[in-house]
Amino acid sequence: SKIVPFKPKNINFNFKNTKINNFDRYIDKHPFVPSNEHEREERCKEIFNIQSSALAKRLEHTNCKNAVIGISGGLDSTLALLVTVRAFDILNLDRNGINCITMPCFGTTDRTYNNAVKMTEKLGCTLREINIKKSVRQHFEDIGHNEDVHNVTYENGQARERTQILMDIANQTNGMVIGTGDMSELALGWATYNGDHMSMYGVNASVPKTLVRHLVRYYADTCANKELSEVLIDVLDTPVSPELLPPNEDGTIHQKTEDLVGPYELHDFFLYFMLRFGYEPSKIFRIACMTFDGEYDKETIFKWLETFCRRFFSQQFKRSCLPDGPKVGTVALSPRGDWRMPSDACVAVWMKDLEACRV
Repeated sequence: SKIVPFKPKNINFNFKNTKINNFDRYIDKHPFVPSNEHEREERCKEIFNIQSSALAKRLEHTNCKNAVIGISGGLDSTLALLVTVRAFDILNLDRNGINCITMPCFGTTDRTYNNAVKMTEKLGCTLREINIKKSVRQHFEDIGHNEDVHNVTYENGQARERTQILMDIANQTNGMVIGTGDMSELALGWATYNGDHMSMYGVNASVPKTLVRHLVRYYADTCANKELSEVLIDVLDTPVSPELLPPNEDGTIHQKTEDLVGPYELHDFFLYFMLRFGYEPSKIFRIACMTFDGEYDKETIFKWLETFCRRFFSQQFKRSCLPDGPKVGTVALSPRGDWRMPSDACVAVWMKDLEACRV
């Protein structure tokens, strides 16, 4: 029979009214975190089990009976430690084989240091303190960097020194370096390349920052250890910071991450709707303004969405060489399956779309 070619037909029409006056669709401010308490607890339980089971499988596969974690007293390293403890329990391994390395330097505060020490002790892991000030200063001298210049070299020199120590201790103990960085940091590129960016297995790689908080809270509420729970709650109350710059005169944290890159609840919102649904920046901006009305003004949302877009595109090179890690949800940034993007992809089209929304 003869094949008749398809001839497209154009139909012209106009919308009379495209303005949205009453937007009554519900959009969750925290799409990664269930608003229902019971559902949220079940989600945290499931994700925690996925993380710990995945790590247990990797430890078993590599016949590794020791783990090495850089413990800072912050949220991400706390979750990584809790996951590692559960993995060791699954494999009936002695928790002494979990080597928690605290590496104080120029920006370390007493609060985070003490929480790291207490947490490690309450969990029955091995604690080792290595002060890196001397080695970092030697490094600055070697490369000719003035310690009084608190730039990216000053910050990243500390992060890379810590990673070198963790990797070498892993060699000493025939262990595995457990990565602590979360998905929100990966999206923003908020990690030192070949510093905290690198590990042998990243257990938090697909967990967004807003969910990290609830996972730690879940453990604090269910661990049946009052003293450990109190430490975890104090970790939750501590401002998010890489602690690479010297603290304030009163000893409190000076460098607060969300002051520099923006609120994580906004970035996680942007990340979810960009990756899960493929929304363009203008649409993300529109629904964010409606969703966060009364909490953030349009200027603030625009500022941080612009930051998100620029950083997401410019920092892909860090995501292109990520260590392995478990996938725990529908959104992930692994270059091996979920997110394949050229490291030199251009953000121009996105910025043009967003620029039309400038307030």
